[in-house]
Parts: sequence; structure tokens; C-alpha cells
Amino acid sequence: MKLKILVGTMTSTADYVAQAIQMDCADLVDEIEVLLMDGLDISVFDEDALYLICSSTYGSGDVPDNARALYESLDAQPKYLGHVRYGVIALGDRTYLNTFAFGGKKFDERLQGLGAQRIGEVWCHDASAGTMPEELGTAWCREWLAQALATVQTAA
Repeated sequence: MKLKILVGTMTSTADYVAQAIQMDCADLVDEIEVLLMDGLDISVFDEDALYLICSSTYGSGDVPDNARALYESLDAQPKYLGHVRYGVIALGDRTYLNTFAFGGKKFDERLQGLGAQRIGEVWCHDASAGTMPEELGTAWCREWLAQALATVQTAA
């Protein structure tokens, strides 16, 4: 099974998390592909793969600039995504409590609305906690991947 990590980022933090996962979790799946969301649209979900959305939050709870086209295409070009199994890493800062981790949460909401099935809970990292998102993200992803792979194999 292939894992596709789709990265929405403004300052590269989400990209660093995705790259750490790519290195640390390579023993769990056949292939891990990290894709920045720049220029992507809903067709990125056409491939038979397991998906991981890794997105920071920007501005007033918005998706990052490089993720906007993909996010908007989920509304502008909607299609049923019932074959899609995914997880979400949402990066944010709890000092902005009303919009904490909304970048990832918005993707989750929109994907579910199109029939995609999230595996596990959305994992949120708080930048104000002083912890390293790469370390915590890879630890979370190892557990999530075990659950996700079991879910995908059961469904097959």
C-alpha cells in the first residue's frame, strides 16, 4: 500500500513533519510519497492509496496559500470520494483558540462531505506547547498507519 502525504504549509513546518514521517515510517508501507499541495486539485485522490493530509493553519483559521487550490477544488469540482481512506495532521497554535488547527480540520470536514472515510482521529499539534511536531507527528503516524493498514486490509 502506498501512503500519499499531501502538505499544506506556509513556513515549511508541515513539510518537515511529512519528510520526518517519510523517513521514519518507510518500514511500514511499500512507498511514501510527499506532495506539496501547490497546483493540486481533487484528481489527486484518483490514485488507489492511503492519504495523509498534513496542514498548517494560516491567518484567521485558513488553509495555507499553497493548499487553497486543492481545498477549493473539493467544492468547485465535487465528486464522490468513497474509495478514499485518509488521516489528518493539523498544525496550529492554541493561543488562537477559536481557529486552532483549522487548516487540517477544514480539509477533514470537506473530505468527509464528499464521502471519504477518515481513519482515526485528527491529530493536532500545538506550536505554543514547545514540543517538536516532527517527533510527535512520526510517533502518532506509526500508530495511525498500523490502524489504517488494518482497516484497508479488512475492507479489501
